[in-house]
Amino acid sequence: MPTGAEGRKRPTIREVAQAAGVSHQTVSRYVQFDGAGMKSATRERISAAIHELGYRPNLTARAMRTHRTGRLAVLLPAGSAASSLPMLTGATTVAHAAGYHLEVVTLDRSAGPRTERVNELADSGQFEGLVSLTPLLPDLARSTPPAVPVVVAADYDSEMRALGEMADGSPVAELMERLAGDGHRCFLHVAGDRAYATARSREQVYLETIDRLGLRSAGVAAGDWSPESGRQAVMDLPSGTEVTAVIAANDVLAAGVVRGATERGWRVPEDLSVTGWDNNPVGAWLPPTLTTVDIDYEALGRRAMNRLISVLRGAAIDEPVSPVTQVLWRGSTSRVRPGATLR
Repeated sequence: MPTGAEGRKRPTIREVAQAAGVSHQTVSRYVQFDGAGMKSATRERISAAIHELGYRPNLTARAMRTHRTGRLAVLLPAGSAASSLPMLTGATTVAHAAGYHLEVVTLDRSAGPRTERVNELADSGQFEGLVSLTPLLPDLARSTPPAVPVVVAADYDSEMRALGEMADGSPVAELMERLAGDGHRCFLHVAGDRAYATARSREQVYLETIDRLGLRSAGVAAGDWSPESGRQAVMDLPSGTEVTAVIAANDVLAAGVVRGATERGWRVPEDLSVTGWDNNPVGAWLPPTLTTVDIDYEALGRRAMNRLISVLRGAAIDEPVSPVTQVLWRGSTSRVRPGATLR
């Protein structure tokens, strides 16, 4: 005869309801929506009864009975990106507020297997909806329509490199317009790895802004996102260069630019203004503090999940139209010093 934990009868939702002094429908709502919308006293009684009885909801049985699992999934390609964490935080906040649990699923790197896997997950009955943060194959998706809504917000490629709004380089123009207004006429761009859409977009905006504003460019220094490539770009500038402003493709490159300027005896920002991108927390503590571009990754995650929730509820998609990027002006930029010449 079974003994111990294996031999105990699993408590039922009706037993939890009886112990809490509520209906089993109330317990069901508590489990499904984490007590959202209930009186605090009711939540506390149900929580205490669940803890005392050791109740665990039978999610499989509930899903078969109601065709609802209370679960959503965010799909990411294999790999890692620091920006994915705040995006998931934003998506999770929206999902929980709507009464859903959220799970993260990693996908294959190539589009075909990714799409097949998404269709399998959509038909599995485990989730009520999916958000894919990486592109899928639209033809394959159409030939095998998913059983639940699938929202594609292609924010990453198969290598976890940023796409979409995260790759928008337009804030570079804002940086250069302000610096040009401060008297800067000759610029240098330290680019990132051109395998990334982010690096290509920022470089393109840089070149377009040089032409549009009639500025001079000392060129585009190829970078690989390392601080050394930023340092080397400055070390390679000739003596007597007219460059007074450097637009770096991210904050790590910008830190290397500042280091190179220091080694050459140039002061930032008195002799050389420097801007970065990404709002790395360290930048706010550097001497001088680093002018940069902040991206609200949590907002991107909230937008993607709001789209899915809207589809699930059959409601109009209500997405904020405010930009997710913001230039943060700090101590590494200033007006041009009259008669400045770099040695």
